[in-house]
Amino acid sequence: MTYLPGLLVALTVFWFSLSGLTSPYFLVLAVVAVLLALWLSARLGVIGRDASPYHRLPLLLPYVAWLLGQIVKSNIAVIARVVGPRSAIDPAMVLIKTKARTEFGKALFANSITLTPGTVTVDVDGDALKVHALVRENATPASFDQMDRRAARAADDAKRKG
Repeated sequence: MTYLPGLLVALTVFWFSLSGLTSPYFLVLAVVAVLLALWLSARLGVIGRDASPYHRLPLLLPYVAWLLGQIVKSNIAVIARVVGPRSAIDPAMVLIKTKARTEFGKALFANSITLTPGTVTVDVDGDALKVHALVRENATPASFDQMDRRAARAADDAKRKG
């Protein structure tokens, strides 16, 4: 339960940032909603280190900045392929083994692939991710190594790596 206060603060800030309402009626609704979410999370046993990634923010923020750059580069590459003089689309499927050890790390890597235009994570089975890529020449496990390393470093704890 040591992560409960962090989750309480995060949910409160999240609620207020989305609503911005300060009337007593809405503040009471906010308290009820946040406490209900905390109670349900505690009853389900999902409050823990993986469910509360606040301690990873110093590593996650640089990763998100790097990922946004990759998304922009990939957008430009996909647009060039699609509207170029010749159709240069040659789809392929590739199986990638991830270095991430936690569920959070695997989810971060899989979602990062899907967020990047031209690639979609189709399936995750243990350490293996099946990825559909728009261009066959970029569909190699080596082309995903940098993203895999960065996602694993941002999401996994050093203590958990094996």
